[in-house]
Amino acid sequence: MMVLAVNEDQVTPGVVAFFIVAALGLTLFFLIRSMNKQIRKIEAPSEEELRQADWERRQKESARSKESAESTEDERDA
Repeated sequence: MMVLAVNEDQVTPGVVAFFIVAALGLTLFFLIRSMNKQIRKIEAPSEEELRQADWERRQKESARSKESAESTEDERDA
């Protein structure tokens, strides 16, 4: 078995490690850029639209409760 004597002061990460880190950085850059594009495409509803949808939902619920109350009264009368 052959053991190489290496001076710890002269050991460097090397060019290969630099290219690996540079490739990871470049990949991260393009990944974040793509993510930002996709996020910009998302259309979130405005506060006004949310309030309108909530109002419509409450109107439907109140109409249903009125209908069920009327049908209950009709059954009692019959």
